[in-house]
Amino acid sequence: MANIEYLFLWFLLYSCAGWVYESILVSGVERRWVNRGFLNGPLCPIYGAGAVLAIVLLSGLRGHPVLVFLICAFGASVLEYVTSWAMEKVFHARWWDYSDYRFNIQGRVSLLGALVFGAAGVGLIEFAQPWVAQWTMLIPMNAVHAVCAICAVAIVADTVVTVRGMVNLTKSLRDFSEIIQSAAEHAGESYQWGKDVLLQKIHEWSSSSQEIVSNMRGSAVATLNRQQRRMIQSFPHLKSTESTKDSKILETVRELLRRK
Repeated sequence: MANIEYLFLWFLLYSCAGWVYESILVSGVERRWVNRGFLNGPLCPIYGAGAVLAIVLLSGLRGHPVLVFLICAFGASVLEYVTSWAMEKVFHARWWDYSDYRFNIQGRVSLLGALVFGAAGVGLIEFAQPWVAQWTMLIPMNAVHAVCAICAVAIVADTVVTVRGMVNLTKSLRDFSEIIQSAAEHAGESYQWGKDVLLQKIHEWSSSSQEIVSNMRGSAVATLNRQQRRMIQSFPHLKSTESTKDSKILETVRELLRRK
């Protein structure tokens, strides 16, 4: 039982480290603070899962950095690919896309990512984990039990809230589309979601009609729940896999949410 709890502690630690890395990276690109995690809490579980798998399977290979690098680069790519595929099937959306990177596979994984994770695996096995294990073993077992129990409940609750908030994303986008199209018809206009027509208009309105943009943003906030809005802002490459139209609506919502 104690071994499982320590693995869970390490999962939490490396999930949090992954969240910090992802959030800083995306925040720098977006020039605003972005909670990059899929969950509301400061965790990226894919990093924690990958780290724990590496610890369990590769700790015996400490001292063989080249082999660890190759296994981690391949294993992390498999994990990322499977995660991308599974999330796409569950939520009908593509969460990240490496199509612009050289040597990618269906935009789900890339050579650059594999190299980064391979290097991270070497750092984990050769340097970080021995130190982390030494310090976590010093934590009193009663505290370990309490932390694991509390965090397990929090993660389950967070996962339920997040998934429930995201399952109706497509419906929310289409409800927003109907509201905008209805308003456009009353104004004698029609917006083409399959093209960049509305996005272009929003850029034009930014200086000429803040009221229109503000009203559209209000409609987006009212139609999409907090989870959906956070995900749209946190994942700049998030797009629908069901239709081009839904992806264009999503892009429009993202642009509106950026405007305060």
